[in-house]
Amino acid sequence: MGVVDKIKEFVAPIDEDGEDILEVEEEMEEVPRARYERAKSKNMNAMNSNTKMVLFEPRSFSEADEVGKRLKEGRAVVVNLHKLDREFAQRTIDFLTGVVFALDGKIQKIGTNVILCSPESIGVQGVINVDGGEE
Repeated sequence: MGVVDKIKEFVAPIDEDGEDILEVEEEMEEVPRARYERAKSKNMNAMNSNTKMVLFEPRSFSEADEVGKRLKEGRAVVVNLHKLDREFAQRTIDFLTGVVFALDGKIQKIGTNVILCSPESIGVQGVINVDGGEE
């Protein structure tokens, strides 16, 4: 077995029958063992069609795309960033700012590490003063 064959075997292993093992693994769906291991986004698929606001508490930056999807669907989103590291919270805010800008929507801080994102189709009236000072 040459070096190239060893690399191919490492990257795309093939079993004795000649089937690609990676394809077989992709077809098998892993079922979470405990309730807390289930992805939160699966619960969002069963959302009522007349829902206007969705609440999110992401635990990783990868959940930001789910927030973006809800904004594209025309829903307002409240995002609580308390469970994210500071760096990932900032990345999430940057990402959502881009999504909101593309949708001509609005983004505003409504609490410490809590933001409200709304598409153009949903009006938001009023301002919450987070700093405690007068405007």
